[in-house]
Amino acid sequence: MTAEERTHPAVERVEAALLEAGIEPRVRWFESATPTAVSAAAELGVEVGAIANSLVFTIDGEPLLVMTSGAHRVDTAFLGERLGGRIRRADADTVKAATGQTIGGVAPLGHPERLRTVVDVALAGYPEVWAAAGHAHTVFPTTFEELVRITHGEAAPVTP
Repeated sequence: MTAEERTHPAVERVEAALLEAGIEPRVRWFESATPTAVSAAAELGVEVGAIANSLVFTIDGEPLLVMTSGAHRVDTAFLGERLGGRIRRADADTVKAATGQTIGGVAPLGHPERLRTVVDVALAGYPEVWAAAGHAHTVFPTTFEELVRITHGEAAPVTP
């Protein structure tokens, strides 16, 4: 991807949302897509647990964004019980409608409307975490505390 191609409407919305939150956007573009925590961690040279996966579910039919550590999977039964509803994985159309972004590049912010968000407490174990920036070729650095703040999220375990 050339420098001229390093722009995308979803990434621009993420950068604008970061600026609005008082954060200087530091989006990093990769030559190839990094749609998984493993691929992003390998590209960045960090532990997979420092990747903040943006996963969209539904809880009782409403979108739910779960920012989870790349080191484990969300236990939907556990989290649903904790949140008081039934959680199901959202399909690609629901993800796109809720976030304005496609699976593999979903950022924690820059969405058409604020989403109910849970931020995995396991991310607090890393001084810096990396989240997608609206496109499968992008990430940006943040911290657990900043992620909770910018998403207006609830810090919670997502697995027992």
